[in-house]
Amino acid sequence: MSSTPPVPAIDIVSGIWTEEALAHRPGWQEQFFAGKMKSKTNMKGVSLDDQLALMAEAGIERAFLFAPKAGRRGLPGSFHLPYEVVARPLEKYPGRFYGLAGLDPYEGMNGVRALEDAVKNMGFIGAHLYPHWFDLPPDHAKYYPFYAKCCELGVPIQMQVGQSMVYAKEQPMRSVGRPILLDGIACDFPELKLIGIHVGIPWTDEMIAMAWKHENVFIGSDAHSPKYWPPAFVNYINSYGQDKVLFGTDFPVLGFKRTMDEVLALGLRAEPLRKFLRDNALRVYAIK
Repeated sequence: MSSTPPVPAIDIVSGIWTEEALAHRPGWQEQFFAGKMKSKTNMKGVSLDDQLALMAEAGIERAFLFAPKAGRRGLPGSFHLPYEVVARPLEKYPGRFYGLAGLDPYEGMNGVRALEDAVKNMGFIGAHLYPHWFDLPPDHAKYYPFYAKCCELGVPIQMQVGQSMVYAKEQPMRSVGRPILLDGIACDFPELKLIGIHVGIPWTDEMIAMAWKHENVFIGSDAHSPKYWPPAFVNYINSYGQDKVLFGTDFPVLGFKRTMDEVLALGLRAEPLRKFLRDNALRVYAIK
C-alpha cells in the first residue's frame, strides 16, 4: 500500500497550535491532549512553518484552521480564540490555510455580526461549533440566527456530533450532539451546508442516516483514528456515501502522517478516495 495520497489532500478540521494560540487556552490542553488523547504533538506549540512541514510529509496541501469558542467566557475551562489569531496565517500563507469562525450561541446578534465580519472582511470560509461546550443541543433556538447567517453568507458550518469528552475536570459536559438532532436543522434550513465532524461516534449510524437523507448534510472524518472507524463508516465512504464525507484530523488530536497512513491502509477505491481526500472539500466549501 502506497504511503502517498493520490491527490494533495485537504484537512477540513485542524487546530492552530502556535505559541500565540496556546496563550489563549486556560491550561488544560496538556492533560487532555497529551494525557487523555495520547497526542504526540509538542504541547509547547507548533509554528506555522512546522505545521506546513508536517502536512507536507503526509501529502496534505491545505488545512482549515478553526478559531474555537469553547464555552461561555468566564466559566471554568472555557476560552475563545480571537479570530485575528487565525486570520494572520490566512494572510501569510494564502491557499494553504483557510479560516473557520467559532460560534458562541450566548453572544447572540453580536456573535452573528462577528461571524459576518470574519467571512466578509477576514477571509474565513465557514463556521465551527462545539454544542457540548454550551450544554445546548444543536437544534436549540439560540443557534438559529447563526444558521440563518451561514445560509445568507453561503458558507458551511461544521459542528461536533457524537460523544464529547471531559476536557477540563472543573467543567464536565454532557454529550448533547446526537447526530439525529441535525434532522430538524436540515429540515428548517435545507440550503445550509452542515458538516457533522468527529464521525458521530458512538452514533455513527445516525450520522450516516442524516447524510444519506439530506442533500446538504455531510460527515467530517476527524478526531478518531481511521483504523478504528466502524466498518459501516468505511463502507459508506467507499460506496454510496463517497460524495458526503470529508477528510480531517482535528490536529493535534491526530497527527497528519499517522492519519493519512491509516486512511491509505483502508484500501478505499480510487475514485471515492480522491473525493474523500480533496474533491468533496473543494465542492462543499466552494474553493478552487
